[in-house]
Amino acid sequence: MSQPQLASSIGGIGSLPAQSTGSATGMLGEREVVRNTGKQAIVSFLESQNCYSVLRASGKVVVFDTRIPIQLAFYALVEHDMQAAPLWDPKRCQFVGILTVTDFIDVLRYYRETGSDVLTLASRSIADILADEGILSTVLRKNPPQRYASANEEGKGEDQHSSFLSVDADANLDRACHLLHDQTMDFLPVMLPSDMRVLATITYTCVLEHLVSNFREQRRLFDDTIFDLGIGTYGEDVVVAYPHQTLHEVLHTLHLHGLSAVPVIDETTKKIKGVYSRSDITFLTKASDAEDAVSNLNLTLDVLMAQQRTDVTTPDALHTCSTRHTLQYVFEYFAQWKFNRLVCVDEEERVVGVVSARDLVAYFL
Repeated sequence: MSQPQLASSIGGIGSLPAQSTGSATGMLGEREVVRNTGKQAIVSFLESQNCYSVLRASGKVVVFDTRIPIQLAFYALVEHDMQAAPLWDPKRCQFVGILTVTDFIDVLRYYRETGSDVLTLASRSIADILADEGILSTVLRKNPPQRYASANEEGKGEDQHSSFLSVDADANLDRACHLLHDQTMDFLPVMLPSDMRVLATITYTCVLEHLVSNFREQRRLFDDTIFDLGIGTYGEDVVVAYPHQTLHEVLHTLHLHGLSAVPVIDETTKKIKGVYSRSDITFLTKASDAEDAVSNLNLTLDVLMAQQRTDVTTPDALHTCSTRHTLQYVFEYFAQWKFNRLVCVDEEERVVGVVSARDLVAYFL
């Protein structure tokens, strides 16, 4: 793939298209060869790159001692603008898991659902929360996306609250991508083997960013549409939310379906209004204390989305495409905007599909 030269915008469509079948067996065979060649080219690239190569030249890693209050840990993540941090158990002298921004949000959901005194949360340590079976078996229980529910035999991936799965910095990116995908992980710690130090945590978006910046291919191998390639979720399988729904309802839906974000559509016109991400902390930043934060879970999406950052450079900003856009186009678009997902819409701006960074990487595995 040559360095991004954004393709001209391809017109939208009025309805979900049928899968292309081709007009002749020979044409189908040729197309399959090109697709396989493209896949193999990406796999070869991933195998040739180590995890160290995706790390930023300058970066920081926040590590939490499991004895500190979980509320303090959350505010530390926000202050350092980080989505996740490894957990260190000083008694066992080892890393024992990962804590994310969404974990704290889910704990607040638990307090709301059970009617527990949220004021006690200020004094509960990370270790205490992760030892609470009531929390672990409900709001912190992992539910893989239905599309990837069979990633392993049990239908669910690694529980990063009770175990620490990582990858060595010198391991290749293909290995890292398989760990992320097969274990349905969102964050994969990269370790320095010599001293067992965490250098960073990588995500699907990190891998894609490295791919579009460094992969070079002169042949046109990615000219099939994302829909024809089966990349993404389409039709009735797409989960959506409505502006009148409360934050608590939407967060429950996201957790139930193992999703990180959901398109928000107008209930009448079905047109796309925006996208809501589980990691959005707007409702927390507007809260004066923990009780206020729990109360804000009753706010509706239209109220919250009016308070969201509208900067299109944020990974969770709304970005749309058509099912007729090619994989080549999506790569080039990602190179410019570094999105976490694309929402596929028709010519009437109605949602017909969602393509995530995970979907793009998983296609090549």
